[in-house]
Amino acid sequence: MSPATAPAAELPPAPPDPAATLPEVVDQVARARLYGEPLFALPQDLYIPPDALEVFLEAFEGPLDLLLYLIRKQNFNILDIPMAEVTRQYLGYVEQVRARNLELAGEYLLMAAMLIEIKSRMLLPPKKAAEGEEAEDPRAELVRRLLEYEQMKRAALRLNDLPQLGRDFLRAQVHVEQSLVPRFPDVDPIDLQTAWRDILRRATLVQHHRIRREELSVREHMSLVLRQLQGRRFVEFGDLFDLRQGVPVLVVTFIAMLELAKETLIELTQAEAFAPIYVRLAYTPT
Repeated sequence: MSPATAPAAELPPAPPDPAATLPEVVDQVARARLYGEPLFALPQDLYIPPDALEVFLEAFEGPLDLLLYLIRKQNFNILDIPMAEVTRQYLGYVEQVRARNLELAGEYLLMAAMLIEIKSRMLLPPKKAAEGEEAEDPRAELVRRLLEYEQMKRAALRLNDLPQLGRDFLRAQVHVEQSLVPRFPDVDPIDLQTAWRDILRRATLVQHHRIRREELSVREHMSLVLRQLQGRRFVEFGDLFDLRQGVPVLVVTFIAMLELAKETLIELTQAEAFAPIYVRLAYTPT
């Protein structure tokens, strides 16, 4: 074979043009990113497990709730339940629940057994009843439980519709000033006792040894205390005692002050704990 008639040598295929591999929808928004690269279309070999997403359109609180839903949805007479149809639909739902959650299906299976028992009893001839009495309906107990459950469910919905504190409204809190006149705190008996002991301790430092007999009148010293307070807004507790007169006079003066406080003629006030005690008249002299 001459070189002129020799077949031409086959050339290797040209590498793919990078521009040809780019998507035609570059200007559109990417669906996702894989390792930082945009994806404009879902992969054809993407595998999604069958149980990756489950949607429950109806959620029931128990077997009675499911039965009531099936009866009310199809406008069945609850006093004359078609057991065959209701049992068939009920078992279909229980089969779906059992396939996904066997533990949850246990309660529903118990009701399914009850429905099958009622259905089988309805197929049998009714038991003979006494004269004047109707034969017992196998569905009577189930109907009673359904009616009670529906009544309680409606009552719960009505209660939930009532306004609730913290959910629908908040309790109003308004501070009302009862009185504009400042009220000083009462003197604690312990503070009064401490102040009296301090007066006695100071009196012992200046006392004189004199022996004499004298009669001291509490009423007289009450008048003296009132006279000292007249025309003065506040007087310190210790200023009402004359340490030079001795302990007997101090005791009578203190008793007179207690009598005046008991008769609400004077007030003992204190700004705060451990603060000085002040005495003032509890009335305005005319």
